[in-house]
Amino acid sequence: MKIVLQHLTKRFPNRNKKIKEDVIAVNDFDLEIPDGKLIGLLGPSGCGKSTVLNLICGLEKPTEGRIFFGETEVTDLPPEKRGVGLVFQNYALYPHLSVYDNIKFPLENLRGSEKLTKEEMDARIREVVSLVQIDGLLERKPNELSGGQQQRVAIARALVKMPQVLLLDEPLSNLDARLRIQTREELKRIQVETGITTIFVTHDQEEAMSISDTIVVMKDGVLQQQGEPQEIYDEPVNLFVASFLGTPKINVFTGEIKNGQVCIDHMPVLEANGQADREVLVAVRPEGFVLDENGPLSCGFVSREVMGRDTSIVATHGDFQGERIRAIIPSEQEVSPENGMVRFSLKPHKVRIFDAKTQTRIKL
Repeated sequence: MKIVLQHLTKRFPNRNKKIKEDVIAVNDFDLEIPDGKLIGLLGPSGCGKSTVLNLICGLEKPTEGRIFFGETEVTDLPPEKRGVGLVFQNYALYPHLSVYDNIKFPLENLRGSEKLTKEEMDARIREVVSLVQIDGLLERKPNELSGGQQQRVAIARALVKMPQVLLLDEPLSNLDARLRIQTREELKRIQVETGITTIFVTHDQEEAMSISDTIVVMKDGVLQQQGEPQEIYDEPVNLFVASFLGTPKINVFTGEIKNGQVCIDHMPVLEANGQADREVLVAVRPEGFVLDENGPLSCGFVSREVMGRDTSIVATHGDFQGERIRAIIPSEQEVSPENGMVRFSLKPHKVRIFDAKTQTRIKL
């Protein structure tokens, strides 16, 4: 099912009575989600991503704008009429019901032509529990399950209605790190096997990049950029997107373009032919540093952290915007600081330049 959001805006009354202006949670939001794709809705806490999800499923009504499922407008349609499956962050399972009865509950509420017989309910339940691989847990209660198992039950309950759209609101945030990786792989498998259009809300960029067909990055209710994960990582449109994606995060220096060159601390680090002189921000991915005893970027050495395959060099620089630079180099490379300093040259394809005032990307 294709989803189209047109000029979607959601305002809430400000709880601070001294401030008359409404809080704008979603601001003139336009998005088209292709049929059968998994979309990662990504942004920091409070950016409006969960509000977008609530607008799509009908739990919130937009202040302005329209929502379409396929060619049908659903803006004013109640949630139960939209054919949406929703998985919450806290799973919201009924503690007094077995796994089987938790999954069956949505089917018992079907009415009219959608109403199923007991045999049809059972067949559909058996199908989804096989898909999410919880066949042996049907008689257990939620408190007898691990976090990952509860998550699968919540997904099965959402899928059993055979929804047109599956919405996942921070579904992995309650799991430990290893289980989170395993479960997100399962989510991707389930989405591919079912072909259901899925929207996955998260503040974790690693989660979004690992399973999404397309990432939509939000900030302050505004869509910043959308595209394939690698495309957004490599070609961010502004400094916010560049800084939000990537672990460790991108390293940002105050610099300038002067005489056709990008300079940090007056030292040329990159060619900028044809660009006007101006102040810029020079953003370098951690893997974009090269140890070079003759390199133009001289940094104060702080420490060396061995991470197995790679080594992280922690350093400082007077024009660095932050506390510590993190440079990732191959573990077999030796680090030999001279007088407490290390020097780097930069890989041009791992450097991005942004206007110092607008923080928008300058393509060299």
